[in-house]
Formats: sequence, C-alpha cells, structure tokens
Amino acid sequence: MSRKVVRTSKFRHVFGQGVKADQCYDDIRISQMTWDSNFCSVNPKFVAMIVDASGGGAFMVLQLSKMGRIDMSHPTVCGHTGPVLDIEWCPHNDNIIASGSEDCSVMIWEIPDGGLTKPLTEPVVTLEGHSKRVGILSWHPTAHNVLLSAGCDNVVILWNVACGEAVVRIDTLHSDLIYSASWNMDGSRLLTSCKDKKLRILDPRKGTVISEKEKPHEGSRPVRAIFVSDGKILTTGFSRMSERQVALWDPNNFKDPLTLQELDTSSGVLLPFFDPDTAIVYLCGKGDSSIRYFEVTDEAPYVHYLSMYSSKESQKGMGYMPKWGLEVNKCEIARFYKLHERKCEPIVMTVPRKSDLFQEDLYPDTIGPEPSVEASDWFAGKEGQPIRISLKDGYVATKTKEFKVHKRLLVTATATSMNRQADSTEVHSLQEEVKKLKTAVEELTERVRSLESKN
Repeated sequence: MSRKVVRTSKFRHVFGQGVKADQCYDDIRISQMTWDSNFCSVNPKFVAMIVDASGGGAFMVLQLSKMGRIDMSHPTVCGHTGPVLDIEWCPHNDNIIASGSEDCSVMIWEIPDGGLTKPLTEPVVTLEGHSKRVGILSWHPTAHNVLLSAGCDNVVILWNVACGEAVVRIDTLHSDLIYSASWNMDGSRLLTSCKDKKLRILDPRKGTVISEKEKPHEGSRPVRAIFVSDGKILTTGFSRMSERQVALWDPNNFKDPLTLQELDTSSGVLLPFFDPDTAIVYLCGKGDSSIRYFEVTDEAPYVHYLSMYSSKESQKGMGYMPKWGLEVNKCEIARFYKLHERKCEPIVMTVPRKSDLFQEDLYPDTIGPEPSVEASDWFAGKEGQPIRISLKDGYVATKTKEFKVHKRLLVTATATSMNRQADSTEVHSLQEEVKKLKTAVEELTERVRSLESKN
C-alpha cells in the first residue's frame, strides 16, 4: 500500500474522536453472540443495540438524547424466541425497525416517538418464510416497505412488508451460507457474497444472476461486498495466508481487480461503510480497536488510504448514522456508534475547517429519507431514483411516511403461508405412510419366501 506520495485531497486530514464519557450510553449488556453483523443500528431519533437476554432474543432502543448510565430495568424489544442476529432501521420512517433472529422469523416493530416505557413484545408484522436462522436484513434504498432478508437456509427473500408477503424468493442460486447482501444506490441491483466463494450481481425482481466472480479473495474466511461510486464493487476478505484484504472491482470486467491491498493479519471480519457524497469507505473490524478510512477515486490505485482512528478497547459492533443526522455546522462527515462490552460510544469523524459557514464542498445534496416508489410499483418493474436533499440549513424532518399495514392482505398472506405449511405437512405424513407400507410389503415378501423355501 503506497502511502509515501502526498496526494491532494480535502479529506487527507479527516480525524476521528470519541465523545466524552458523559455522552456515551453506559451499563448496556451487549449480546455475546458470535455473528458477523453490526449489532447496532442508528437514525437521527434512536440508537438500537442487540443485548443479552434470557429466554429469547432482545434489543434495546434508546433516544439519542438519553445518554449516561442506562438503568438495568430499561424496557427492551423482546418478542423473538431466539437470539436476535441483525437489526436495521427503515430509511423512510425513523420509528420502524426490522429484526432477524435464530427463531427463523423477521419482525417489524414500531417504536413510539418518546421511546419505550414498557417492554415491547408484539410486532406490527411477523414475516415467516425462512427455515433456518435469519442473519441479514437490508431495507430497499428507494422503494417504500421493501425489505430483504437472508437466512442460513441459503435463501434470499424480498418482502412487501405492508402486506407481509414474500414477493420474491431466491432459493436456488446460493449453494452455501450467504455472508452479505447489499443494494446499489437506486435498488435496481443486488450484490451478494457467499461461502461458495462467489460474488453475484443479481436482478432482484427476476432473481437471476447478471454476473458473478469466483474467488474475489483466496482465503476461506468471510467476504463482505458493497456497491461504491459508479457501480464499482468494494470487497473485504482474506488471502490464503489469512491476511486481511480490501479490493475494488469493475463489474464490466470482473477478471482482475482494479486494486487489491493487504492490510494486516487480524482475524476479525472487516465491515465496510461507504459514504457516496465524499467517496470515503470506512472499514471497521469486529474485535479491532480501530477504524481505517480510504478515499475511492478514478485514479490508480483507486482506493487511497487516508488515516486511521485508534482506541484502546475493541469493538463488538458498529452503527453508522445516516448523513441527514449529522451536525453540519461542526464539519462532521460521519458518526459511528461503537459497541463495547458494556457501553455504546459515539465516534465523530470531522474535517478540520476554520470557517463556521456551511461547507458546500463537504455536503453536496445527499440522499434523503423520502422514498420515490411504492413497494407494489417497484415489484411491478418501476424504478425509483433516490430523492436528494440539501443539508445547508440542517435537515428538518417533514411528516414521516406513515407505516400502514394492510390487515386484509396480511391475513390472506398468513393464511396462504399456513396452507402451504399444512400442504407440506400433509405430503410429509403421506410419504411416511408410503414408507411404512413399503416396509410391510417387504416383510410379507420375506415371510412368503421363507415359507416357500420350507415347503
């Protein structure tokens, strides 16, 4: 990795800083589950963290302003019967969050504006379609109420959340565990990495492969992949010697990477977070105590090392604030929520500037929280481009997009799924009966043969 040549970039001096102790969220028992998800999700209203829970799975939701020591009796969201593996806030409604669990279900929750005052056990919608634990969730960036879930059954499902319906089921493409699944900027393409050592670019509505890459990284440990600027793909993985790597790919020419850089020999999976406005990618390793950041450009070596934020304590997970939740008057370009064993610590990334005026070069119009297409239209083939907003006067939320559940459709979808389950149960019991009859016939045949041989 070449760090000797000084390259002109306004982000060369970006620095990260943890907040003061009284601005952290303390005394939270973060989940001990060994699963490679972020364990934390954040939006301009709330921060959510997966926590340890006896007799099922739970996650905690706190208002951003509720800093300091959190009482042990603070209510949690605890409707799952197995440990929660992934959580993600809806980008179009700050009060809606999805959770995936070991109990094979996905649940959609509505958090009241003032936060929780009592434990929340009843989800707005329960989505059941996976046969094994659900470890990956991702909301569609532009379509309202479209959610992706991926489970350990190697199946990707696209849900219309409002009516609880699994509209697209991609169950034949991945032959092994899915490591990551992410959308491109307008949600017209889906990118997955898998334990079968393949990267796949999919048409999400057709469930077909557009292109794929064998062995983006030689090592056998998990690969993460995301879309970055101009449709390019950034991957993190491991070499054959277990060195951690970052690579950039052009999907139109998948043969060789545009760049492949070795970082270190740590064993934690690198979680990539990309900011399309600044073209900076942040790499946070689970179990690391640092955040590296790089600038992605059109010039070789394409992925330019900027700097690294280091601290003493390792991170168990990481939340990433959407752009419209940042403090633009302080030249804040990113904010992370780092999970320790017993607390959550915000980390602020800042570009040092002398002027207090709005810095237009740091804050171009960014993707806002307004969806551009409804779920039914998107599934029917309509594309939706991201709706951009200006941060010049700070983002002021307009009326939140209301979350409506179509009860009638929900009942129909649930009934259909129950019928399918009933049908499969009936088929299974018939198969069992056929087996028993076959065994009985074989036993009778043996008896007849033995009697014939005696005679």
